[in-house]
Amino acid sequence: MPVNIPDKLPAIEILKKEHIFVMDDLRASSQDIRPLKILILNLMPLKVTTETDLIRLLSNSPLQIEIEFLGLTTHTPRNTPIEHLVSFYTGFSNIKDSYYDGMIITGAPVEMLPFEEVNYWDELTLIYDWARTHVTSTFYICWGAQAALYHFYGIRKYPLDKKLFGVFNHTINDPSFPLFRGFDDTFYAPHSRHTTILAEEIKRNVELTIHSESEEAGVYIVSSRGGREFYVTGHSEYSPMTLHNEYTRDKEKGMNSVEVPLNYYRNNDPAQPPLVQWRSHANLLYINWLNYFVYQATPFNIHEIAQLGNL
Repeated sequence: MPVNIPDKLPAIEILKKEHIFVMDDLRASSQDIRPLKILILNLMPLKVTTETDLIRLLSNSPLQIEIEFLGLTTHTPRNTPIEHLVSFYTGFSNIKDSYYDGMIITGAPVEMLPFEEVNYWDELTLIYDWARTHVTSTFYICWGAQAALYHFYGIRKYPLDKKLFGVFNHTINDPSFPLFRGFDDTFYAPHSRHTTILAEEIKRNVELTIHSESEEAGVYIVSSRGGREFYVTGHSEYSPMTLHNEYTRDKEKGMNSVEVPLNYYRNNDPAQPPLVQWRSHANLLYINWLNYFVYQATPFNIHEIAQLGNL
Protein backbone atom coordinates (compact mmCIF):
# COMPACT_ATOMS: atom_id res chain seq x y z
CA MET A 1 0.00 0.00 0.00
CA PRO A 2 1.43 3.44 -0.84
CA VAL A 3 2.47 6.12 1.60
CA ASN A 4 0.60 9.41 1.49
CA ILE A 5 3.15 12.20 1.91
CA PRO A 6 3.09 15.95 1.28
CA ASP A 7 3.01 16.92 -2.38
CA LYS A 8 6.41 17.95 -3.86
CA LEU A 9 8.43 16.53 -0.95
CA PRO A 10 11.91 15.84 -2.43
CA ALA A 11 11.74 12.22 -1.26
CA ILE A 12 8.93 11.54 -3.77
CA GLU A 13 11.12 11.65 -6.86
CA ILE A 14 13.90 9.68 -5.18
CA LEU A 15 11.54 6.93 -4.09
CA LYS A 16 9.74 6.77 -7.43
CA LYS A 17 13.07 5.91 -9.05
CA GLU A 18 13.24 2.99 -6.59
CA HIS A 19 9.73 1.92 -7.73
CA ILE A 20 8.20 2.82 -4.36
CA PHE A 21 4.65 4.06 -4.90
CA VAL A 22 3.49 7.25 -3.22
CA MET A 23 0.16 9.00 -3.67
CA ASP A 24 -1.08 12.52 -3.27
CA ASP A 25 -3.83 13.66 -0.89
CA LEU A 26 -6.58 13.58 -3.55
CA ARG A 27 -6.05 9.97 -4.54
CA ALA A 28 -5.61 8.85 -0.94
CA SER A 29 -8.94 10.40 0.05
CA SER A 30 -10.76 8.22 -2.50
CA GLN A 31 -9.80 5.04 -0.63
CA ASP A 32 -12.50 4.06 1.85
CA ILE A 33 -10.18 3.32 4.76
CA ARG A 34 -8.67 5.34 7.56
CA PRO A 35 -4.93 5.71 6.97
CA LEU A 36 -2.57 5.44 9.89
CA LYS A 37 -1.42 8.90 10.92
CA ILE A 38 2.33 8.94 11.56
CA LEU A 39 4.11 12.02 12.92
CA ILE A 40 7.87 12.35 12.39
CA LEU A 41 9.98 14.68 14.52
CA ASN A 42 13.13 14.89 12.41
CA LEU A 43 16.08 16.18 14.43
CA MET A 44 18.77 15.03 12.00
CA PRO A 45 20.77 17.76 10.22
CA LEU A 46 20.21 16.42 6.69
CA LYS A 47 16.42 16.51 6.69
CA VAL A 48 15.79 15.28 3.14
CA THR A 49 18.08 12.27 3.59
CA THR A 50 16.36 11.21 6.80
CA GLU A 51 12.88 11.84 5.36
CA THR A 52 13.70 9.59 2.43
CA ASP A 53 15.22 6.84 4.58
CA LEU A 54 12.19 6.67 6.87
CA ILE A 55 9.57 6.86 4.13
CA ARG A 56 11.37 4.10 2.25
CA LEU A 57 10.88 1.75 5.21
CA LEU A 58 7.34 2.85 6.07
CA SER A 59 6.27 2.29 2.47
CA ASN A 60 6.84 -1.47 2.71
CA SER A 61 3.80 -1.96 4.92
CA PRO A 62 0.50 -3.03 3.30
CA LEU A 63 -1.20 -0.31 5.33
CA GLN A 64 -1.99 3.15 4.02
CA ILE A 65 0.03 5.71 5.96
CA GLU A 66 -0.34 9.47 6.17
CA ILE A 67 2.86 11.21 7.21
CA GLU A 68 3.34 14.64 8.80
CA PHE A 69 6.63 16.27 9.76
CA LEU A 70 7.06 18.16 13.01
CA GLY A 71 9.71 20.83 13.50
CA LEU A 72 11.00 22.62 16.57
CA THR A 73 10.27 26.31 17.11
CA THR A 74 13.22 26.78 19.48
CA HIS A 75 15.84 25.54 17.02
CA THR A 76 16.59 26.47 13.41
CA PRO A 77 18.51 23.80 11.46
CA ARG A 78 21.58 25.05 9.60
CA ASN A 79 21.76 22.35 6.93
CA THR A 80 18.23 22.51 5.49
CA PRO A 81 16.83 25.40 3.40
CA ILE A 82 14.24 27.41 5.29
CA GLU A 83 11.91 27.02 2.28
CA HIS A 84 11.88 23.26 2.83
CA LEU A 85 11.05 23.64 6.51
CA VAL A 86 8.26 26.13 5.82
CA SER A 87 6.77 23.92 3.09
CA PHE A 88 6.83 20.55 4.83
CA TYR A 89 7.21 21.01 8.60
CA THR A 90 4.70 22.25 11.14
CA GLY A 91 5.15 23.53 14.67
CA PHE A 92 3.97 21.87 17.85
CA SER A 93 1.31 24.53 18.49
CA ASN A 94 -0.43 23.42 15.27
CA ILE A 95 -0.69 19.74 16.22
CA LYS A 96 -0.88 19.72 20.02
CA ASP A 97 -4.63 19.03 19.94
CA SER A 98 -4.28 16.25 17.36
CA TYR A 99 -3.80 12.49 17.82
CA TYR A 100 -1.52 10.13 15.95
CA ASP A 101 -1.36 6.38 15.57
CA GLY A 102 2.42 6.39 15.57
CA MET A 103 5.33 8.77 15.98
CA ILE A 104 9.02 8.55 15.09
CA ILE A 105 11.59 10.76 16.80
CA THR A 106 15.05 10.68 15.27
CA GLY A 107 18.51 11.14 16.65
CA ALA A 108 20.41 14.44 16.67
CA PRO A 109 24.12 15.43 16.53
CA VAL A 110 24.16 16.78 20.09
CA GLU A 111 25.04 13.66 22.05
CA MET A 112 28.23 15.07 23.58
CA LEU A 113 26.22 17.78 25.35
CA PRO A 114 24.47 17.14 28.67
CA PHE A 115 20.79 16.76 27.89
CA GLU A 116 19.75 19.90 29.75
CA GLU A 117 22.28 21.99 27.79
CA VAL A 118 20.67 21.19 24.43
CA ASN A 119 19.05 24.47 23.42
CA TYR A 120 15.72 22.84 22.56
CA TRP A 121 15.55 20.47 25.53
CA ASP A 122 12.49 22.09 27.12
CA GLU A 123 10.49 21.96 23.88
CA LEU A 124 11.62 18.40 23.19
CA THR A 125 10.57 17.09 26.60
CA LEU A 126 7.23 18.88 26.22
CA ILE A 127 6.70 16.89 23.01
CA TYR A 128 7.85 13.67 24.71
CA ASP A 129 5.24 14.14 27.46
CA TRP A 130 2.56 15.07 24.93
CA ALA A 131 3.23 11.91 22.91
CA ARG A 132 2.35 9.72 25.88
CA THR A 133 -1.27 10.85 25.73
CA HIS A 134 -1.64 11.66 22.02
CA VAL A 135 0.19 8.82 20.25
CA THR A 136 -0.49 5.09 20.30
CA SER A 137 3.15 4.02 19.89
CA THR A 138 6.32 6.12 19.68
CA PHE A 139 9.57 4.95 18.07
CA TYR A 140 12.67 6.75 19.39
CA ILE A 141 15.96 6.51 17.47
CA CYS A 142 19.61 6.87 18.66
CA TRP A 143 20.03 10.15 20.61
CA GLY A 144 16.26 10.56 20.57
CA ALA A 145 16.06 7.22 22.38
CA GLN A 146 18.76 8.15 24.88
CA ALA A 147 17.04 11.46 25.59
CA ALA A 148 13.66 9.78 26.14
CA LEU A 149 15.10 7.14 28.47
CA TYR A 150 16.79 9.89 30.46
CA HIS A 151 13.69 12.09 30.59
CA PHE A 152 11.23 9.35 31.54
CA TYR A 153 13.40 6.99 33.58
CA GLY A 154 16.63 8.76 34.50
CA ILE A 155 18.77 6.40 32.39
CA ARG A 156 22.12 8.13 31.84
CA LYS A 157 24.32 8.13 28.75
CA TYR A 158 28.05 7.54 28.97
CA PRO A 159 30.83 8.66 26.60
CA LEU A 160 32.62 5.91 24.69
CA ASP A 161 36.39 5.73 24.38
CA LYS A 162 35.94 6.03 20.63
CA LYS A 163 33.01 6.45 18.27
CA LEU A 164 30.86 3.36 17.78
CA PHE A 165 30.82 3.39 14.02
CA GLY A 166 29.85 0.57 11.68
CA VAL A 167 27.49 -2.37 11.25
CA PHE A 168 27.20 -4.79 14.16
CA ASN A 169 25.64 -8.17 14.88
CA HIS A 170 22.71 -8.37 17.34
CA THR A 171 20.78 -11.05 19.16
CA ILE A 172 17.15 -11.22 20.31
CA ASN A 173 16.26 -11.93 23.94
CA ASP A 174 12.72 -13.17 23.23
CA PRO A 175 12.18 -14.38 19.63
CA SER A 176 8.41 -14.67 20.24
CA PHE A 177 8.06 -10.92 20.81
CA PRO A 178 5.99 -9.60 17.86
CA LEU A 179 8.51 -6.88 16.95
CA PHE A 180 10.87 -9.65 15.80
CA ARG A 181 8.39 -11.72 13.76
CA GLY A 182 10.34 -13.15 10.83
CA PHE A 183 13.78 -12.21 12.18
CA ASP A 184 16.74 -14.57 12.06
CA ASP A 185 18.47 -15.52 15.32
CA THR A 186 21.09 -12.83 14.68
CA PHE A 187 20.87 -9.73 12.53
CA TYR A 188 22.85 -6.62 11.66
CA ALA A 189 22.21 -2.93 12.23
CA PRO A 190 24.28 0.23 11.74
CA HIS A 191 25.43 2.38 14.67
CA SER A 192 27.01 5.83 14.63
CA ARG A 193 27.38 7.39 18.06
CA HIS A 194 29.81 8.59 20.71
CA THR A 195 27.78 7.61 23.78
CA THR A 196 26.03 4.54 25.15
CA ILE A 197 23.55 3.39 27.78
CA LEU A 198 24.18 0.57 30.23
CA ALA A 199 22.16 -2.63 30.37
CA GLU A 200 22.52 -2.90 34.15
CA GLU A 201 20.82 0.48 34.66
CA ILE A 202 17.93 -0.49 32.40
CA LYS A 203 17.48 -3.87 34.07
CA ARG A 204 17.04 -2.17 37.44
CA ASN A 205 13.87 -0.50 36.16
CA VAL A 206 10.94 -2.90 36.07
CA GLU A 207 9.12 -0.69 33.54
CA LEU A 208 11.80 -1.27 30.89
CA THR A 209 12.53 -4.41 28.87
CA ILE A 210 15.65 -5.04 26.81
CA HIS A 211 14.70 -6.94 23.66
CA SER A 212 17.91 -6.92 21.64
CA GLU A 213 21.63 -6.49 22.39
CA SER A 214 25.02 -6.70 20.72
CA GLU A 215 28.36 -7.82 22.14
CA GLU A 216 30.04 -4.89 20.37
CA ALA A 217 27.32 -2.24 20.31
CA GLY A 218 25.56 -2.93 23.61
CA VAL A 219 21.83 -2.40 24.18
CA TYR A 220 19.95 -2.05 20.92
CA ILE A 221 16.15 -2.14 21.48
CA VAL A 222 14.26 -1.37 24.70
CA SER A 223 10.52 -1.05 25.20
CA SER A 224 8.18 0.32 27.84
CA ARG A 225 4.44 0.66 28.47
CA GLY A 226 3.54 -2.55 26.65
CA GLY A 227 5.02 -1.45 23.34
CA ARG A 228 3.71 2.09 23.39
CA GLU A 229 7.34 3.21 23.40
CA PHE A 230 10.39 1.71 21.70
CA TYR A 231 13.94 2.97 22.14
CA VAL A 232 16.34 1.96 19.36
CA THR A 233 19.98 2.95 19.84
CA GLY A 234 21.12 2.27 16.26
CA HIS A 235 20.18 3.41 12.78
CA SER A 236 18.36 0.60 11.03
CA GLU A 237 16.84 3.26 8.76
CA TYR A 238 20.22 4.17 7.21
CA SER A 239 20.51 3.78 3.45
CA PRO A 240 23.49 1.84 2.06
CA MET A 241 25.67 4.95 1.60
CA THR A 242 24.92 6.87 4.80
CA LEU A 243 27.86 5.55 6.84
CA HIS A 244 30.13 6.19 3.85
CA ASN A 245 28.89 9.78 3.62
CA GLU A 246 29.50 10.31 7.34
CA TYR A 247 32.99 8.83 7.07
CA THR A 248 33.83 10.99 4.04
CA ARG A 249 32.43 14.11 5.72
CA ASP A 250 34.55 13.62 8.83
CA LYS A 251 37.70 12.93 6.80
CA GLU A 252 37.12 16.08 4.76
CA LYS A 253 36.82 18.04 8.01
CA GLY A 254 40.32 16.91 8.89
CA MET A 255 39.19 14.60 11.66
CA ASN A 256 42.15 12.27 11.29
CA SER A 257 41.10 10.25 14.32
CA VAL A 258 37.96 9.01 12.58
CA GLU A 259 38.15 5.29 11.94
CA VAL A 260 36.78 3.27 9.06
CA PRO A 261 33.25 2.04 9.89
CA LEU A 262 33.54 -1.58 11.01
CA ASN A 263 31.95 -4.46 9.08
CA TYR A 264 30.70 -2.01 6.46
CA TYR A 265 32.96 -1.87 3.42
CA ARG A 266 33.80 -5.09 1.64
CA ASN A 267 37.01 -6.39 3.22
CA ASN A 268 36.90 -3.30 5.47
CA ASP A 269 38.41 -1.35 2.56
CA PRO A 270 36.92 2.14 1.96
CA ALA A 271 37.93 1.84 -1.68
CA GLN A 272 35.38 -0.95 -2.06
CA PRO A 273 31.57 -0.58 -1.94
CA PRO A 274 29.56 -1.26 1.22
CA LEU A 275 28.22 -4.72 1.95
CA VAL A 276 24.58 -4.11 2.93
CA GLN A 277 23.66 -6.59 5.69
CA TRP A 278 20.84 -4.78 7.50
CA ARG A 279 18.18 -4.00 4.87
CA SER A 280 15.90 -7.00 5.52
CA HIS A 281 16.04 -6.49 9.30
CA ALA A 282 15.20 -2.81 8.90
CA ASN A 283 12.16 -3.55 6.75
CA LEU A 284 10.87 -6.18 9.18
CA LEU A 285 11.45 -3.92 12.17
CA TYR A 286 9.31 -1.11 10.79
CA ILE A 287 6.65 -3.39 9.29
CA ASN A 288 6.25 -5.25 12.60
CA TRP A 289 6.12 -2.02 14.59
CA LEU A 290 3.42 -0.62 12.31
CA ASN A 291 1.40 -3.83 12.30
CA TYR A 292 1.54 -5.10 15.88
CA PHE A 293 2.06 -1.92 17.91
CA VAL A 294 0.37 0.74 15.82
CA TYR A 295 -2.31 -0.73 13.52
CA GLN A 296 -3.49 -3.50 15.87
CA ALA A 297 -3.31 -1.31 18.97
CA THR A 298 -4.76 1.99 17.81
CA PRO A 299 -8.51 2.72 17.93
CA PHE A 300 -10.42 3.31 14.70
CA ASN A 301 -11.66 6.61 16.13
CA ILE A 302 -8.30 8.30 16.50
CA HIS A 303 -9.54 10.63 19.24
CA GLU A 304 -9.98 7.60 21.48
CA ILE A 305 -6.20 7.44 21.79
CA ALA A 306 -6.66 9.82 24.68
CA GLN A 307 -8.55 7.06 26.50
CA LEU A 308 -5.50 4.79 26.31
CA GLY A 309 -4.08 7.07 28.96
CA ASN A 310 -0.55 7.54 30.17
CA LEU A 311 -0.10 3.88 31.07
